[in-house]
Amino acid sequence: MPKLFDIKFPGGCKSLPDGFWSAVDVWIKKPHVVNKRLCGVKETDSKDADQDDLRLLLHDPELFTDVLLFMISGASPAHEPDKPWSSSVRTFIPKVNCYGTNLHKEIILKDFGRHRVTFIPFEEDAEGKVSLRKGNIYQIQLCNQDCEEWSLELCALSVDSWFSDGVAYPKLPWLSSDLLPKLVRWATECRSSEFRNTLSLLPVEKYSLMYQQLKDKYKAMVKVWPEVTDPEKFVYEDVAIATYLLVLWAEERAEKGLTARQSFVDLGCGNGLLVHILTNEGHPGRGIDVRRRKIWDMYGPQTLLEEKAITPSESFLFPGTDWLIGNHSDELTPWIPVIAARSSYSCRYFVLPCCFFDFCGKYQRRQCKKSQYKEYIDFIAEVSQVCGFNTDEDCLRIPSTKRVCLLGKSRNYQLSDEPEVEQQRAHYIHSRCTAPGVTVQRSDVSNDEDCCNGNGSCNGTPGSSWGAGFQPRDRVETVRNCAALPRDVVDGVVLRVANALLGMTVGDGEGSCHDWNQGGSLSVSEVAGLLGQETLRLLKKECGGLQTLLRNNHQVFRVEGGRVYIRDWRERKPFRADAKRKPVAPGALKTRLCWFHAQHPQGCPLQAENCAFAHGADDLRPSTRPLKKIKNDAF
Repeated sequence: MPKLFDIKFPGGCKSLPDGFWSAVDVWIKKPHVVNKRLCGVKETDSKDADQDDLRLLLHDPELFTDVLLFMISGASPAHEPDKPWSSSVRTFIPKVNCYGTNLHKEIILKDFGRHRVTFIPFEEDAEGKVSLRKGNIYQIQLCNQDCEEWSLELCALSVDSWFSDGVAYPKLPWLSSDLLPKLVRWATECRSSEFRNTLSLLPVEKYSLMYQQLKDKYKAMVKVWPEVTDPEKFVYEDVAIATYLLVLWAEERAEKGLTARQSFVDLGCGNGLLVHILTNEGHPGRGIDVRRRKIWDMYGPQTLLEEKAITPSESFLFPGTDWLIGNHSDELTPWIPVIAARSSYSCRYFVLPCCFFDFCGKYQRRQCKKSQYKEYIDFIAEVSQVCGFNTDEDCLRIPSTKRVCLLGKSRNYQLSDEPEVEQQRAHYIHSRCTAPGVTVQRSDVSNDEDCCNGNGSCNGTPGSSWGAGFQPRDRVETVRNCAALPRDVVDGVVLRVANALLGMTVGDGEGSCHDWNQGGSLSVSEVAGLLGQETLRLLKKECGGLQTLLRNNHQVFRVEGGRVYIRDWRERKPFRADAKRKPVAPGALKTRLCWFHAQHPQGCPLQAENCAFAHGADDLRPSTRPLKKIKNDAF
């Protein structure tokens, strides 16, 4: 069978042929990483198959002959008669169900002797009737020329009758342009992940169906999001976490024969959206956080959210609760397995770690062979094991780099052994809090997109804490983006840096309006050398420090590639390449003075009517319009 497409491996690739099979396994088990219209697949266990098994699978003798010739054709080594193929079947799970009750499947035959894998698609209706897709049978083969050059080849049994719907049946050019390069990269890297596959503890088909339902139900939240955080990221992330928990709890009820829906408490619930979704879907529960959010008022009285300080202690146990949740719970994260274990023998927990905290301060690294994230996940798993849980690890499908969750669904000891296990817990916590090198540090960490959601815990009575050095988050969130610096300090830094940049090109057309002085450029470290030690100490206390201050003053500076430039507003880039820069509309609001008009030796390079900033106090036009209230029509 002639090849349709091929792609060569880079020279000196030493991971083949084993790397080829590792890459093929990614495509077989996780096709959704390439085909974004799939949620995943459900695969049967692999088993050996020979020609007789293939004949039974295909039914049609003529089709069997065609497929067999297709599989064994080529100049590769002859197939050993006593070495059968490895056979498995996978069922595609689309993100959006476009097939009704019909199941779209593939028979996968691995030929290890010839380094090739064949995919035979078929459809199965609700009554179990099977129809093969002969025109979509294809094969991927690893070829070796002169024992030096390796390449991947893609072949199809019948190109003319190839059918594509973009989901279970991709286009042939897509297989060439998207899939083959990915396979080459995976085979070359041949890396294994530190963590488990996504959704390894759940039936993917149930997760996919539930996620689409919840996404459609709560997508209106994006339009009315009142917080300063990115609405799409946080809404769809919480929808995905809620989907995971709802499917997990449904499986638990089926396994244990339960009818009542599980109750929950979300510790450090932040914006409260996860609590809102779980409550709306029928689970009794509440959320607790140290700081009230604006969005809480939009949920309604059925969503129970409490503004309360939590300190791990006897005062904060939840004996009547089925599940404790820690979603980016920051300094409470290592305490959640402890609180669950001490609440009751039947209490379970779900935790999604983000920032790295120990019981009594910031987590201190102890190993260099693992990533910091992997080491911290292992630490929380160790806490869980010491607390007496059988601990499961899984990876969520959320828009975040911190996607690994830990679950304690059952205990590894009998209820009668509780006193002994409790003694073990107390000793472990004490040893962590008094270990050499442990520094108690307040948890006013940065609140960036991929790190903390701001779902911190809170203040409590110092004497009642289980960990004497536990330092909870402050009730009032500390602003650390240089906005709290004294105005004269900021203005002084801006003027000093700008004068240094302008001084690098002084005399180059000074006084000519056509040769407006744009200044030179300095690295951020060179800019730091211009400032005094006291100023640098003030900036060091702010998240981002000097670079944050420079970026905040984007009217004056442009920071690119670690270098600082004077911004020239005549070269302002539009958002789209084909868009033209429009002049400032007459009567447009100008709420800030133009720095260049007041400070640049040549003034502003733009005329007042074209500048977005005010050329003098008389040009200021502040807004007098009241802020609009967000209508609560999305729930």
